[in-house]
Amino acid sequence: RTQTIEVLGREQSASGFTSLVAPAPYVFNPASGNTVTIPVTARVADVQLKITSNTGAPAGQVAEFQVFGTAAPNPDLTITGATSSPANPVETDAVTLSATVKNQGNADSGATNVNFYLGTTKVGTASVGALAAGATTTVSANIGPRDAGTYALSAKVDEANGVIEQNETNNSFASPTSVVVRPVDSSDLVATTSWTPSNPASGNVVTFSTVIKNQGTVASAGGAHGITVTVTNDSGTVVRTLTGSYSGAIASGATTGPVNLGTWTAANGKYTVKTVLANDANELPVKQGNNTVSQPFFVGRGANMPYDTYEAETGVVGGGAQLVGPSRDIGTLAGEASGRRAVTLNTTGSYVEFTTKASTNTLVTRFSIPDAAGGGGINSTLNIYVNGTFLKPINLTSKYAWLYGNETSPQNSPTAGPRHIYDEANVLLGTTVPAGSTIRLQKDAANTSTYAIDFIDLEQVSPIANPDAAHYAVPTGFSHQDVQNALDRARQDTSLVGVYLPAGDYQTTGKFNVYGKALKIVGAGPWYTRFYAPTTQDNTDVGFDAQSSANGSSFSGFAYFGNYVTRIDGPGKVFNWSNVSNMTIDNVWVEHTVCMYWGQNTDNVTIKNSRIRDTFADGINMTNGSTGNLVSNIEARTTGDDSFALFSAIDAGGADEINNVYENLTAILPWRAAGVAVYGGYANTFRNIYIADTLTYSGITISSLDFGYPMNGFGASPPTTFDNISIVRAGGHFWGAQTFPGIWIFSASKVFQGIRVSNVDIVDPTYSGIMFQTNYVGGQPQNPVKDTIFTNVSITGAQKSGDAFDAKSGFGIWVNEMPEAGQGPAVGSATFNNLQMSNNAQNIKNTTSTFSIIQNP
Repeated sequence: RTQTIEVLGREQSASGFTSLVAPAPYVFNPASGNTVTIPVTARVADVQLKITSNTGAPAGQVAEFQVFGTAAPNPDLTITGATSSPANPVETDAVTLSATVKNQGNADSGATNVNFYLGTTKVGTASVGALAAGATTTVSANIGPRDAGTYALSAKVDEANGVIEQNETNNSFASPTSVVVRPVDSSDLVATTSWTPSNPASGNVVTFSTVIKNQGTVASAGGAHGITVTVTNDSGTVVRTLTGSYSGAIASGATTGPVNLGTWTAANGKYTVKTVLANDANELPVKQGNNTVSQPFFVGRGANMPYDTYEAETGVVGGGAQLVGPSRDIGTLAGEASGRRAVTLNTTGSYVEFTTKASTNTLVTRFSIPDAAGGGGINSTLNIYVNGTFLKPINLTSKYAWLYGNETSPQNSPTAGPRHIYDEANVLLGTTVPAGSTIRLQKDAANTSTYAIDFIDLEQVSPIANPDAAHYAVPTGFSHQDVQNALDRARQDTSLVGVYLPAGDYQTTGKFNVYGKALKIVGAGPWYTRFYAPTTQDNTDVGFDAQSSANGSSFSGFAYFGNYVTRIDGPGKVFNWSNVSNMTIDNVWVEHTVCMYWGQNTDNVTIKNSRIRDTFADGINMTNGSTGNLVSNIEARTTGDDSFALFSAIDAGGADEINNVYENLTAILPWRAAGVAVYGGYANTFRNIYIADTLTYSGITISSLDFGYPMNGFGASPPTTFDNISIVRAGGHFWGAQTFPGIWIFSASKVFQGIRVSNVDIVDPTYSGIMFQTNYVGGQPQNPVKDTIFTNVSITGAQKSGDAFDAKSGFGIWVNEMPEAGQGPAVGSATFNNLQMSNNAQNIKNTTSTFSIIQNP
């Protein structure tokens, strides 16, 4: 056969190809091996064949394509040394960094620059002129004074790859000598302000106090050290100013006792507490920058998260977009949306648009797109516009949504009614969008699905640097083994305190093992350090195992994206810990797993400042004698079981669940079970919580059912307390025809006592506000409700549901007379102090003779 072939090439600095050999016919003959040789004379980086005709086939045919030649000359820039001066700087000295650059290639280089780094922070840049082959030059950058400390010095030449080189991988140099900056001889006063209570509710009187530490090298001057504290709300208005002072010299290294400044009556909102400490006469100017400190302060119910949420129904819609809802029907776009309303984008050009309240460089959306006909999900995109200009698409998938069938154990096959039809997607925008801008989600011709948008989150983020490069191991790559190797290296090296996980997508295939000593595992932040389970399989058990030999370890600043598509009890818990203590989990994002945390006999564990998304079971569950734990400032969305649970089982060891605090929590849209669930224990506290839009169950479950496990019931004293809680649009139907309320009180197989519920607002429940129920076995009640007191509870908007469960709806308080076949009326009593009820179809329904409601003013 004969083929007409043209040879084209691209010179290394060009963006396109030009002709090197004009089109000509070439005969391919099996007798000569079907080989053709085409002479070419050129200097190019890429070679391309363009075949325009073939006598033996309708298209070009090439089995093998070889290019013979010799490497063309190019420069090769490298750094042979980096230094700093002066040799022993103090904090007031200007520091100059220098690097020696060599062109070890065989061609002249163009001009470029050197970037200097202290640790992972770029601190200066120096220009590098054109260098002849073999030439060397030294360049410097004055980076000014530096704070006292030890800094790893490194330099990178041509970091932007503006010069084409023989080798682009040898442009970095790490100095074997650190830059050590000594502190100046000065006092250095730092103020820390605290307040009591630390998590106030609206109306609480908050008392402020400040301590002063002298972290300098000399004592402070005597006399008064003035303190001014301002409390500023989110709009920038100062709502309270407090002043005080400490008198006397403060020795180097010493900390004063608390200086009481006064009080403020808290109101809901986000605040900034700014402390200004007067400059000390013995404090040099270089040490005065930390005399002003700002701290965030939150008053309210729920988690104080670093992003703003914008509900789609509050945005601007156009181009054919439609608002759907409200509805409480499971499996519908409105019924499974927050606020029970959403916006659909089903026609080309339809959009929903939001005006930003603060700057952002990220976007999260909760969305629904259709499932594949046979299940398993589809992939699609949706376009993002900023101020009317297209920015980029966001990738969406329905792989992790769309379950079907009975609510107790729905599956992926579309053979029954749908449920759990929403998921979330996130994207770094690649630019900062200022406050007051518009961000639009729009269906264009390239977006081939139909869409429902529930809400978006917008957040300004930046990566977290390595806290101490000299004392943290860093993985050599992004594989599972790379991370485990770094964990093992940190465990074995006494000079290392932990592992730093730089920004990147880490591929993980199982559990990491942490043992041997306490380790600090620190990522660059959950937007930057991200673990992904394999996309080629489903339901992979990933996360961190930890042994008691690692007690005291901390885990922070990363995200876990699982690949679970259905619930499997047992595996799938990112942190699945037993018999450990004094652990900390901070600023972690978990999505598409079974659970974030499951703790058996885990004591004094802190889990805080984290986000839980689209799990197939509980968000956090503590059981088997877990005591003294703190769960704080966490938002859980769309959990497949209780968002936050405490279960006093003793099947795996441990004793009573006591002294646990769950505070400042938000639970939104749990698609199976409750926002908060408590099964036994005592002296446990649940406070400052917001729960909304439960789909099948109660907002709060308080139950003594043991589920067939060995379990301790509720202790009498100290009581189990619930305080300062909002429960909005909660309740649903489950277990067939049973309906659930805002708060479900269920006395069952273990003793039910010592319950205190205070300052709770139940708003617009799906069926009822509070329901009392007792479990029966063999026609007999198991345990009565006793020593249960509600104080300052309001229930509003319990209306008839109008659905198949209408007869079981519309009650502010319902003493359930017959919840299920084989059961019977609730047994026991409860006391209500200052009960407020309005706009309910029926305030109280109690037709039983077995249960008493006692009301006090």
